[in-house]
Amino acid sequence: MKRVIGIGETVFDIIFKNNQPQAAVPGGSTFNSMISLGRTVAKNAKAEVLMVSETGSDQVGDIIASFMEDNGVIAKAVTRAPGTQSQISLAFLDDNNDAHYEFYKGCNQSGLNVSQVENVDIERNDIVLFGSFFAINPDIRDFTRTLLMKARSAGAIIYYDINFRKNYRKDLPDLINNIEENCRLSDFVRGSVDDFDCLFDNTNPENIYKEKIKELCPNLIVTRGDKSTEYFRADGRHFSFLVEPIQTVSTIGAGDNFNAGFIYGLLDADIRREECHCLDETILARSISMACRFSSNVCRSFNNYVDDDFKP
Repeated sequence: MKRVIGIGETVFDIIFKNNQPQAAVPGGSTFNSMISLGRTVAKNAKAEVLMVSETGSDQVGDIIASFMEDNGVIAKAVTRAPGTQSQISLAFLDDNNDAHYEFYKGCNQSGLNVSQVENVDIERNDIVLFGSFFAINPDIRDFTRTLLMKARSAGAIIYYDINFRKNYRKDLPDLINNIEENCRLSDFVRGSVDDFDCLFDNTNPENIYKEKIKELCPNLIVTRGDKSTEYFRADGRHFSFLVEPIQTVSTIGAGDNFNAGFIYGLLDADIRREECHCLDETILARSISMACRFSSNVCRSFNNYVDDDFKP
């Protein structure tokens, strides 16, 4: 059976609206995607879903680890070093229900190291999802790079969600090499127009692909909120998909679940890595449509992932 392997942070999200807490749920960019995939592909035995991460050895860490297992996500590769604290995220929703974050983490050294990579099994045509600051964090770069190189050598399909937040922009000169290396190792790169505005001061999807991504990765997905999704392919083709407007409760997890839905589409079509560089147009359209369905579902609640009874 194929595996979907997620590499990323785990946090505990406390969500505020009008300065009042509305919900408290386990989260993290890749984590949100993996829970949605656990509730869909793992639940229906389409693939195994595995998370590679770390969380604290505290009570919050217990909640996060149990939540993964309860939702079909294998947590054996989640490190919980003794004496560590879990990361807390405060998400403040504005009038458009978009989130602005503040992060809190104890002063603990990461428990992730290169020696742990050998414990993660990756096979050809498995799908590896990674992104956010975890993917470029200099403190764990050796671990992340080694794991990605292992995935590339194994012939896995690698999907990179840039998810670059404004609060890291000041550190961009020290991070850009890691971002570019991640793109080189990937088969698909996704970013929102806000991500690329932060990175390159550029919101034109075609220019972003031609000037920044094309030489690094064959496929680029640019999401433009409720306007459209733009897809650029290695053969020079450009596809544009309209997005159906919806009434949102919270946009937390919208991009994460777009990723989950797109990956669901690849799994449903049983895509092999050699097919990724020129993805069949019908499969592409179905995968983008599924990505939008996952994303729309999560925007209708304070949850970071699709409903437990969501039917793809």
